[in-house]
Amino acid sequence: MTARLARLLIGLILYGVGCGVMVQAQIGVDPWTVFAQGLSVQTGVGIGWITNLVGLLVLLLWIPLRQRPGIGTLANILLVGTSMQLTILALPAMNGFVTQVIVFLGGMALVALASGIYIGARLGPGPRDGLMTGMNSRLGWPVWACRLTIEATVLLFGWLLGGTVGLGTVLFAAGIGPLVHVALPLLDVSRRGAAAEAGPGRDPVAAAGAPRVG
Repeated sequence: MTARLARLLIGLILYGVGCGVMVQAQIGVDPWTVFAQGLSVQTGVGIGWITNLVGLLVLLLWIPLRQRPGIGTLANILLVGTSMQLTILALPAMNGFVTQVIVFLGGMALVALASGIYIGARLGPGPRDGLMTGMNSRLGWPVWACRLTIEATVLLFGWLLGGTVGLGTVLFAAGIGPLVHVALPLLDVSRRGAAAEAGPGRDPVAAAGAPRVG
């Protein structure tokens, strides 16, 4: 359990750092961060602190969906936004398109690496992942439809509130899935057995029953 807790904490902190790096690249961010950024623009509260608050509010939506949080769920709410905010305060905003793209890709790679670390701890999904899986179990919608509905909604509202939608948003949508797909089996030994059992062409993440990042 000590090792799993260490993985959880390290992974969540690195996840927030990666998100903060992507924010400072200034070429657009993932849908949930667009939403947090839009709320930050409207309220003047830091994006990281807003991320923590949104995570807490999303957790309340678990109640009608009958989802149960774990240690990882609560740690996610406390750590991701906090480490994101500290990164934003420490890292200057990037200038120059090439530099911005390189920095963004570095942040996205760090998010994927962190996902492999903290999901491998198996101590509970993040609040946003739980919302997606809860909708899947209660409404019977496919996971992809739940995720698309949720992320499209928060992206739209975030953009209307002043969040940044741009190249980074597209890069994240296209790249984070394959990157996490690679990171998970590399960083979780127990998942390798699931991947072998799944057979060729099957998703080892789905075979292991772990939530996806998002």
